[in-house]
Amino acid sequence: MPARDRTIAPSRSADRKAIIGEPEVVEDALTSSGAGAAGDPVEESAAWIALKHAVAELQPLQAKDGSVPDPVDHPLARDLVERIRDAVAELAPRFPHDHDYLVAVRDDFTTWAADDFGVPDFVASLVAFHPERHRSDGIRHLVVFPMYTQNGSTERHVEAVLVEVLWPDFVAALEGGDYSNSLFVPIRFLDFTAGYDTNSAVLFPESVATSTIPAYTWGAIFADREAARFRRVVREAASVTRLELPSEAARLLEDQALTERTFVMWDLIHDRTHMRGDLPFDPFMIKQRMPYFLYSLEELRCDLTAFREAVRIERRLVAARDALEVGRLSPADAELLEQAGLVQYAVLFDRIFRFAITGSRVRNYDGLGGQLLFAWLHQRRVLHWTDTQLTIDWPEVADAVLALGDAIDELYWRSIDRPKTAHWLAAYALVSSTLTPNPASVWAQGAAALPLDGPPRGLTDAVLDDEFPLSMFYEALDKKMREVIVSTAGITGRS
Repeated sequence: MPARDRTIAPSRSADRKAIIGEPEVVEDALTSSGAGAAGDPVEESAAWIALKHAVAELQPLQAKDGSVPDPVDHPLARDLVERIRDAVAELAPRFPHDHDYLVAVRDDFTTWAADDFGVPDFVASLVAFHPERHRSDGIRHLVVFPMYTQNGSTERHVEAVLVEVLWPDFVAALEGGDYSNSLFVPIRFLDFTAGYDTNSAVLFPESVATSTIPAYTWGAIFADREAARFRRVVREAASVTRLELPSEAARLLEDQALTERTFVMWDLIHDRTHMRGDLPFDPFMIKQRMPYFLYSLEELRCDLTAFREAVRIERRLVAARDALEVGRLSPADAELLEQAGLVQYAVLFDRIFRFAITGSRVRNYDGLGGQLLFAWLHQRRVLHWTDTQLTIDWPEVADAVLALGDAIDELYWRSIDRPKTAHWLAAYALVSSTLTPNPASVWAQGAAALPLDGPPRGLTDAVLDDEFPLSMFYEALDKKMREVIVSTAGITGRS
């Protein structure tokens, strides 16, 4: 799932009673009226407010692993769990499509309290939750789990979130055609507890506290948060760099709903790409540590695949339109053509403006991907920073971006026949051919300087936290953009 904020999960410890699943790529309609549907202000209801308050009081009692370790806190924890159960029961009739889950989650809370609040195990309710079965525009879900929130809280505390599904017709047509991804669930926020008052823009089943790892059947991405922070950051970045935006790109900054639909299309294609293509068996190398720049290339590969498919769709539909005597496409194809062009702007601007300077410089793989895309375009003289103004040769952009995608695809194809260490070295060579490594880097000294005769962990440990530091351009941009980047934490489409 988009990367954007698809953070690699913490490693599991084998001796824990409860564990969080490792990151997986989730891949391979019910319509509700009234209850659980748009127009029902559940986020303003007394039951939801009571649920939020109970969760907020419970969280400080929980340890990092989700347990409530101090017996002195157990009486209050039991009272709070009862309040949570009661609120869920009161809210449940609004979500008839989630009946089995809402029953199961109340039972899991009961069991947790009966076990004296040890490390929580909510596998039963997780298995019962199936938002992927109800991809209908506007349908709503109440989600309550002990979980961490990627790019947000690393503590496995009880969180509650109200969400609404985004499923525009053109995305349904894409998913039903060449871009099948039956378990992808795009959503928007209605309300949330503290763990989501952060940068987290995903709701993934592997973040839930469970004693075993079930088959993951869905993955949800908050398109409204992605769109809202994109609009805020790119508007400021364009002003700071004096970039003149094409009129279509400018529309994204003015229209939240349009931008949400654009991100849904991007995420649909990105998400399905993780397990498609000529891959070195498993691009994420589940359960294995590896240099963070490999995660950079995988996330960037998926984004550039979305870009490539958007270009392909756009060129196909333009050719079809030009072949028509009346010069008109069907309304569905006209919308798809519009969105295909907007996806290209979204991938480009989110990567080079937001990704590159968001987060710390500690193994920031999404940041590295943004740096790489910017430098690739600059070194091919498609993007220019001249006279303190950023300009882009728009007719040349698509082919230049596609060339970077081709280079990563070639790396993956060749790596099928390479040993792991050789693949890592080739990946480093690809990145370092465009970005300048840290002067203190051991990797930059070449294979002779690396511990090639030991386990792969030695190679991973040799990678600096900031192996590819920000360029002078990005150092300056970061200083000017820092307040705006920080201000996007907790943002939603309603902000």
